[in-house]
Amino acid sequence: MKKKWFIPFALVLLLVAAACGNNGGKTNNGSASGGENAGTPSDQKKYSISISQIVEHPSLDATRDGFLAALKDAGFVEGENLTVDFNTAQGDSTNNLSVAQKIAGAKADLALGIATPSAQALVQAYEKAGNKAPVLFAAVTDPLDAKLVTNLDAPGGNVTGASDTNPDAIVQLMDFIAANFPDVKKVGVIINKGEPNAVVMTANAKQALAKHNIELVEAAVTNTSEVKQAGESLVGKVDAMFITLDNVVVSSVDALLQIAKQNKIPFFSSDRDTVEKGAFATVGFKYYDHGYQVGQMAAEILNGKNPGEMKVTVPDKLDLILNLKAAAAQGITVTDEMKAGVKDSANNIIE
Repeated sequence: MKKKWFIPFALVLLLVAAACGNNGGKTNNGSASGGENAGTPSDQKKYSISISQIVEHPSLDATRDGFLAALKDAGFVEGENLTVDFNTAQGDSTNNLSVAQKIAGAKADLALGIATPSAQALVQAYEKAGNKAPVLFAAVTDPLDAKLVTNLDAPGGNVTGASDTNPDAIVQLMDFIAANFPDVKKVGVIINKGEPNAVVMTANAKQALAKHNIELVEAAVTNTSEVKQAGESLVGKVDAMFITLDNVVVSSVDALLQIAKQNKIPFFSSDRDTVEKGAFATVGFKYYDHGYQVGQMAAEILNGKNPGEMKVTVPDKLDLILNLKAAAAQGITVTDEMKAGVKDSANNIIE
């Protein structure tokens, strides 16, 4: 009697074990609970992400590319299990608000705002719509000043992301100018004061330069059509030029680079992409890597992590980046001392 009862019971146990094995150890929401598949999306579920980007230019585009690459590496593949709704405001504030309102009403699994104006509009639109879905931000200089979060370490709510500015970067760049350009007494900055990130970074640069008795001269703009004229107004008044992560200015930086070349004015930027285009130097990082970092956060959120518990990150791999061809065009003699300041010379000395 015992033998007849034991055999079918053993078979039941085997069937239960096999069923668990076929499930891959996944929880009810389809996310893997451990092992090699932890953090991967469900094989069946489809995901949707909406992206709002204030304008298209190399740094912001690289941020978006890195973001999507990180999602793909985590198993969220556009065209397969992921739908991406990309929107650009083309630098227009009215379009920016319309895009944010559209996204807030679309019920995507997650939204991303690239650049401060886009992130601000998204967060406000989600609040007004009562949409509690996760919102991430990237390419934002000061998330606190922009009122995106109230605490960088524990944001709370449904919003988090990554700042694209380590305050030390501007200080290091201004120190580099002071140490290597003794004839520079005035640095001109073209600024759109309507962008909070530009205002914050300009203030930091002004404070850093003041320690070296160097004056920061501002040339204000309100749109891209004014950038060239603002740059020309600084010729003869300043000894060098500098731009922040100012989306209006960066979008029209080609005109400024031409002015710097024609007048042999050393030109410094706050992002690597502008150095690759023709600025002489920055202290920075790759925006692709910045976007990739935010994409990793997005993958964790789609797999169930609470965005309010994810700290806002900042770039931690800062390095001096030099463009030697730009130096020659701007009449700069690159010294061994300048090159010695570059940690990764293979990647960050551009020839």
